[in-house]
Amino acid sequence: MTEIHPHPPVNFMDLAFRQAEAAYEKGEVPIGAVLVDPASGEVLAADHNRVEERHDPTAHAEMLVIQAVATSRREKRLPFADLYVTLEPCPMCATAISFARLRRVIYGAPDPKGGGIDSGPRLYTLPTCHHRPQVIGGSGEDRSAELLRSFFKARR
Repeated sequence: MTEIHPHPPVNFMDLAFRQAEAAYEKGEVPIGAVLVDPASGEVLAADHNRVEERHDPTAHAEMLVIQAVATSRREKRLPFADLYVTLEPCPMCATAISFARLRRVIYGAPDPKGGGIDSGPRLYTLPTCHHRPQVIGGSGEDRSAELLRSFFKARR
């Protein structure tokens, strides 16, 4: 007998892409992030880049969701949480992910110019890295790459 689920499983990467699309519409670099409690399936926070809106170079999607959850829970470490993000995190965000002790990072496209996990400095391979989350890259890579290409082509 087939199990019937009252609610279909949530595609967290799709939620991150919806955030990226919202950023695109606002003229922000289209990157979205969702922080999830995988045990319960609860979306803890979802946001997109807000660098232009806030005039803040640190207002990256990853930073915003980590800050939102850490602040609301009054906890600086979130070892139970998984991060879904549409582009490989930059070195700043990769470091924040490590400091927050996130369990896992699932990202869309690699970022050869600005990435900090599998590109660039590869922060989690350094001996000075305090926490190395599980990393899964390439989830929605084509969708992410196309969204970014479209955004930057329209701005030229």
